[in-house]
Order: sequence, then C-alpha cells, then structure tokens
Amino acid sequence: MKKVLLGILFVLINVSLPLWGQERSVSLQTQDGWTLTARYLPGKTENKTVVLLHDIGKTHAAFETFTDKLAIAGIGYLSLDMRGHGGSISKGPYTSFAKEGVDNEYNKMIRDVNAAIEYLKKEGRTEQEIVLIGAGMGANVAAKAVSLWPDLSGLALITPVTNFRDVLPIPSLRVYKGLVFIAAAADDKKTFLEASVMRNVAFLSSGEGRVTFATAYDKKGHELLDSWVSAELLQWLKTPQKPEVLPDVNLSEEPEETGFVPPAASDTETILIPSVLQ
Repeated sequence: MKKVLLGILFVLINVSLPLWGQERSVSLQTQDGWTLTARYLPGKTENKTVVLLHDIGKTHAAFETFTDKLAIAGIGYLSLDMRGHGGSISKGPYTSFAKEGVDNEYNKMIRDVNAAIEYLKKEGRTEQEIVLIGAGMGANVAAKAVSLWPDLSGLALITPVTNFRDVLPIPSLRVYKGLVFIAAAADDKKTFLEASVMRNVAFLSSGEGRVTFATAYDKKGHELLDSWVSAELLQWLKTPQKPEVLPDVNLSEEPEETGFVPPAASDTETILIPSVLQ
C-alpha cells in the first residue's frame, strides 16, 4: 500500500510539470558589465521561445502567472531581471538611473536583450525561433531592440507608450518586418491612442495580416496580460499570422461554368452541402 501511495504522489507531482525541460536559474553578462539574473525553461523544439521583459519596478516574478501557461503549452521562455531590478543590481538600482537622455540606462537595456538572445542562440535557438514580449517599460525596450535584431520571429508589446524615459519604439517599428502583437486597454485614452498609433506604424511596415491588436476595458502591463489578454497572446504565439483570405467562390446553378464541383460521397459518408450552397 505504501508503494502504491508513493507512486500516486509521484504522478500527481509530475503531472503539472513539463516533460520537455525544467526551469532553471541562469546568469547573463551584458557587453557593458552588468550581471543579470534570469529564469530559463526550454520549450518543445517545434515551438517558439520567448524573452520576457518586465515593467519598471518589477522583476521576472511579475510574469509568473503567464510563464505557468507558457510551460503548459510547451513554449520556452527566458524571463529576465533587467538591469537595476531584482537580482540584477550589480551596478546599482534603477532608482539611480537618469530619466532622460538617448544613452541613459533605460535605453541601454537593449544590451540586456542582446545578452538574452545570445544565451538562447548558445542553447540552440535561432533568431527566427525567438519572440520578444514586453510589458510597460519592457514593451518599449523590446520594440527598440528589434532594430538590432530584425530577424526575430515576433514582437509582443503590452501597453507600450510612444516615449518611456526616452526609450522610443516607433523608429524601430517603422522598419521591423516581423509579426507584431500589441495590447492596450481603452480606459486610459492616452495610452490606448499611443498604442493604436504604433499598431498603424507596424501595419505599414509588416503588412496585411501580420499585426494583431488586442483591446480590453482596463488595466495596464502585467495586470492587463494576466486579466485579459494572456489567452489571446498564447494563441498568437502558436498562430501569429492570420491566414490569407481567399476570394468568395461564385456558386451558380451551372457548376460547369463556375468551376465549382461538389465532392463525391464515399460509401461511408454523406456529403452535407449547406442550404446557402444549394
């Protein structure tokens, strides 16, 4: 009986754990001397791997609800404590960073993204298999980073703004050709308008069917992700591009002229043609 109970306990413990890998702590080194802490979970090889960039004053832990869902879906992730946050304060806290300047530490956070991508490449992931996901501050950093990594598979921005501490996303969105997901809530008119502008910029660059815009009533950043858009973002990661819309078939009463020929029924099935097609 004891062995049976232990066996059941083992199954219950492991049933919620992904079979393709276990989360582990990793340390990253940036080009300008920062030591970053991060959490890495390898995903299924056929799936994308996401780099998660948190909002100001947060840490990788702000993504825990979402990373649980990623793990269940078999999607790998590298969730950072960006410079000045959490365990990544080797050169000081973010509260000491200059709030203005094109070369302030917030703009230099793209080097944190560089370190993350280089780590994933050493783990065998290509740029085409990597997606950047940022919330709040992290969204602006993610958008700016694609100017250096234009071949990344996708970019997801949760409540980005047109200017966060002089980190500007629009110049990169003007040239990025990858798949884009943007989410913003309508209750904050300024943020919603700015996100809508970025959606339009991304659309002009990426093209038809390659930009997804998700809306909700309220909340920002991580709270918006957890409360409203996590399911839609997960679906986007699986099928990020809308399928091509084919032209309607002209179904007249003379199929020999339109080219429409109903499929023949086999011995074991019945062809069901909706009345609209009859």
